[in-house]
Amino acid sequence: METEGGALMLRREFLSAIAALAAAPSVSWAQEADVPGLQLGDATSFSASDVIERAREMARRDYKARPLIPEAWQNLSYDQYRKIWFDARNALWENTDAPQRVDVFPPGLYYPQAVRTYVVEDGQARPMQFDLGVFDTTDKFPNVPTDDTLGYSGLRMRAELRQPGIFEEYAVFQGASYFRGIGSDNVYGLSARGLALKTGDQMGEEFPDFTHFWLERPKTGAPTIILHALLDSPSCTGAYRFAITPGQPLAMEVEAEIFARNTLTHVGIAPLTSMFLFDDTDRQRFNDFRPAVHDSDGLMIHNGAGEVIWRPLANPTSLQISSFSDMNPRGFGLMQRARSFGDFNDLEALYHRRPGLWVTPGEGWGRGHVQLIEIPADLEIYDNIVAFWRPSADIEAGTSHRMTYRLDWGSDPAPKAAMPLRVINTAAGGRPEGGRIFALDFENAAHVPQDVSKIERLVRSSAGEVTEGIVQRNPATGGPRLAFTFKPGDARWAEFRAQLRLDGEALSEVWLYRWTKT
Repeated sequence: METEGGALMLRREFLSAIAALAAAPSVSWAQEADVPGLQLGDATSFSASDVIERAREMARRDYKARPLIPEAWQNLSYDQYRKIWFDARNALWENTDAPQRVDVFPPGLYYPQAVRTYVVEDGQARPMQFDLGVFDTTDKFPNVPTDDTLGYSGLRMRAELRQPGIFEEYAVFQGASYFRGIGSDNVYGLSARGLALKTGDQMGEEFPDFTHFWLERPKTGAPTIILHALLDSPSCTGAYRFAITPGQPLAMEVEAEIFARNTLTHVGIAPLTSMFLFDDTDRQRFNDFRPAVHDSDGLMIHNGAGEVIWRPLANPTSLQISSFSDMNPRGFGLMQRARSFGDFNDLEALYHRRPGLWVTPGEGWGRGHVQLIEIPADLEIYDNIVAFWRPSADIEAGTSHRMTYRLDWGSDPAPKAAMPLRVINTAAGGRPEGGRIFALDFENAAHVPQDVSKIERLVRSSAGEVTEGIVQRNPATGGPRLAFTFKPGDARWAEFRAQLRLDGEALSEVWLYRWTKT
């Protein structure tokens, strides 16, 4: 997968390096003479409806790409770009009683176009003016020209998450319409986007951009910050409003309206992007000391009929696209359920601290499907997992589509009420006598019977043969384990469905899995 301005394959290492530059909590210092602070231009009136009207008007005209920054900035190498970073003493609202701080990122490298950013207070918007003086550099950073095409490439948000006076980052908006968030105590992992267009399409994917941001100054003591964003793309425009509240989980309430220039036949609403390399189902493909490597280990869906589905992620040898049809979904998300250091044994990546991301629709989304795209990858720097809601109806040219939803980023952000037993691990391997064994571990709960032989098991396969399986208690987890054997015969692929039931009712999530012959 590629994104405008650079390869997505390097996005993981790059964003990790940028985050490392600000890993240490920022403390408010007295402003010094050589610390300019972010400079703001002249004020104009602003309201949220202005962004909507601007998007509507732009959609009536042909798409026009934004100007590129000077070539010297575009040609910065990865190492050169790492030699420039924001000085936190210049943060927006530094040395004020505002409850948030906002940093900016320099343009260049993967970010060849500026994002115009404004600060809103008392109904007035003032533009951030580009100033090289707000950054620190080493003597290895080259001399680069400045002109009126320059601007900042994105935003980093910080708040007092755990200690007064210590502003720690919790969200980054940078690159196309990508953004990332973390709950308190998490580290960056998966991403979200404003919109996905033609993902997995043979004609190639289209990547809309956030071209403008408007940040509302939060009132003293307010936990939430408001960010407005204008989206532009050859096929559509969009107006977005994010109400962002840090914590565990980090919550983002999203309101968006999309205006179609062309008929949109392949749209992804609330798209999520992550990485899955291997786990207990296929680690034999990788010569690695770690037992697993992934930002997310499963797609969870709470469908409109009330059924809860867990689909473990895979790193296939060929592109795989799965669709889960639904009507008015209650929610979906990419989760990271492996939460122990020993699950990964990685002192640097800290995969056990990566957040999950749960999407809750704000209204009935109608008929459509959750789509999961799994892309072959051989290194963990690749983002190779995409999930989103794809509505059944096209968005016709000249019309608009409005939706609201909530994004929760955290260690376990999916709702808990009345949820069935979760699958906490899936393992698979060959049997000496032939076939393949699957072992599904479920969490323990008070309503799990002491005598697990009372638990009914449902195991189905679309091809080959599966045994009815056995249920045993796992002494390490306390919960039940379902194990069954699959004999593929001549099948090259098979779809599995398994569930634990008690007295005819669902005891566990529905486990879905796609096996492919390698």
